[in-house]
Amino acid sequence: MPDYLDDLRLAHVLADAADAATMDRFKALDLKVETKPDMTPVSEADKAAEELIRGQLQRARPRDAVLGEEYGVEGTGPRRWVIDPIDGTKNYVRGVPVWATLISLMEAGEGGYQPVVGVVSAPALGRRWWAAKGHGAFTGRNLTSASRIHVSRVGKLADASFAYSSLSGWEEQGRLDGFLDLTRQVWRTRAYGDFWPYMLVAEGAVDICAEPELSLWDMAANAIVVTEAGGSFTGLDGRPGPHSGNAAASNGLLHDELLGYLNPRR
Repeated sequence: MPDYLDDLRLAHVLADAADAATMDRFKALDLKVETKPDMTPVSEADKAAEELIRGQLQRARPRDAVLGEEYGVEGTGPRRWVIDPIDGTKNYVRGVPVWATLISLMEAGEGGYQPVVGVVSAPALGRRWWAAKGHGAFTGRNLTSASRIHVSRVGKLADASFAYSSLSGWEEQGRLDGFLDLTRQVWRTRAYGDFWPYMLVAEGAVDICAEPELSLWDMAANAIVVTEAGGSFTGLDGRPGPHSGNAAASNGLLHDELLGYLNPRR
């Protein structure tokens, strides 16, 4: 089995470059922000970071395909890098430090492409998380200054901390009643938002999290970090991996209960 460590090292180099670019424009008074056709914001920093990552990948991995939020897919083949240059753009443009660059390598296999490397870099928080298939999940400043992370062992919803992004989306999908019932059953709820709940699950600080509507680039890096930390990452339909258009992540012990609450009641 490939060890993916060279790819992980490259992903860190890409994240270093993206961090420098995004932090340079964070809280800039002249930051340019546009509205995309789906009515979500995109900043000049989103575009610059993705262009930077794509340029480095073209030089370092010219045979690999690339899929990014801002510029779509380029190339074909069994290996595909998936990029979200700034996950949490709304936070970024308002000066809230909860945003990250998500970089994942996905490889073709049974059941389609699956993430084998992931780096989640949140420079405004001074945090980074990463994982490679078969090597566990870590957090730290860099590869040589890192601590291995593991999900929690909380086995009862009454003792669990539940993180999410917002209430929007749950009602449109007929899942709001179940979502609210879940919030009443758990010990604690917090809307940390975007990538952060998944990293908190991987660290064992939070036990369950979910979002009703996501794209592949929102999930691929998060998925490999959570699973390599010993957790479960599926769609709300229970399908493993980041392909369902939504996500549920947990320490594994609470996953079936989490899905039970979040699927529409008949």
